[in-house]
Amino acid sequence: MTDAQETAADTSLRTTGGAPPDDGGSSEAEVPIPLLEPRDGIPPVIADEASLAEVIAAFAAGSGPVAVDAERASGYRYGQRAYLVQLRREGAGSALIDPVACPDLSGLGEALAGAEWVLHAATQDLPCLREIGMVPSRLFDTELAGRLAGFPRVGLGAMVEGVLGFVLEKGHSAVDWSTRPLPEPWLRYAALDVELLVDLRDALEKELDRQGKLGWAQQEFDAIASAPAPEPRRDPWRRTSGMHKVRRRRQMAVVRELWQARDKVARRRDISPGKVLGDAAIVEAALSLPVNVQALAALNGFGHRMGRRQLEQWQSAVDRAKALPDHELPQPGQPITGPPPPRAWAEKDPVAAARLVAARAAVSALAETLTMPQENLITPDTVRRVCWEPPAEVNAESVAAALAGYGARPWQVEQVTPVLLPALIISSRPE
Repeated sequence: MTDAQETAADTSLRTTGGAPPDDGGSSEAEVPIPLLEPRDGIPPVIADEASLAEVIAAFAAGSGPVAVDAERASGYRYGQRAYLVQLRREGAGSALIDPVACPDLSGLGEALAGAEWVLHAATQDLPCLREIGMVPSRLFDTELAGRLAGFPRVGLGAMVEGVLGFVLEKGHSAVDWSTRPLPEPWLRYAALDVELLVDLRDALEKELDRQGKLGWAQQEFDAIASAPAPEPRRDPWRRTSGMHKVRRRRQMAVVRELWQARDKVARRRDISPGKVLGDAAIVEAALSLPVNVQALAALNGFGHRMGRRQLEQWQSAVDRAKALPDHELPQPGQPITGPPPPRAWAEKDPVAAARLVAARAAVSALAETLTMPQENLITPDTVRRVCWEPPAEVNAESVAAALAGYGARPWQVEQVTPVLLPALIISSRPE
């Protein structure tokens, strides 16, 4: 680390953003320092088993937390697989690993099993890391830590600048990381993403401890680390952008058939589905129900650039939907497993609607007092469920049990139960 880096890293919080330093800080913002090069230079990309074995040995012998990041090719490739994995640990330095050339990183995951992993926005990277055999048992999420500490901006660049006083170059965040070979500027950017991640973790830990929130954060991190892999989304075609315009069941069937046909092509070609056929084009075809290829070609999103063969495959999907018997058409909406939409509460259950209004106001006020986003204090879905169907006997114990039953962590139960009680006691129609 350079002298300038050491000086800035020793400062727990900068006055350019985030929560205030414990000593009151300076009244003037300190000028952030551009971070242009990794302290040890850009490490070589690990793309063979022999080099990977050396990295595993080095990181197993390292000490302290390990910074971990992954780059995907969202918008370019099918799925969310990792195309580069970056790590840094005291005693091991930094490493850049190509998971295409080295698709099984379970050995590295095992070597780091006892270490705390430091990630930024962990839930974004954990699925693709899990696919290549890297699963942490303990973690520290710097983005979530920033939210709990009340920082107004929690992107990595903003956090590094506001907390440590360095400016990260973020110009390559949305590039096609499946490109091979990866250009040197991209590799420099990737290495810098883990350069100060542990320093950021240490400063945020101090700030959370100062605010009395460190135990809360640890409960959140434990919940992320122990969460099972998410179940596949049911009827993913229903999330097509613009789906709210599609009202009739036959039209919904067209969306479903086109979405599934597009997904099959995208998977086979390993390309982002949106590059195969746009959501807007799918919705346009569903609303128009074209009778033939010529009619389809006249719609927005299909046009003259699309070959005859492509048009025919999309028209075939439309024709399949049009030929379905009524009993095979999709039902409007999705099965409701929880409360109805809040906009319908006033009509369906005015008392529950009154509870929800009071509960939302109470949670909002508490979140403001604790300087954190409401959704991190307690999920809106949990509040809705408890208000729609409160315990038969409303008291502190029953409300706490209800919150815990919906997955609230102990710290959330402790903080939220007292403010929810008055709202849940509402049991008669308001005058």
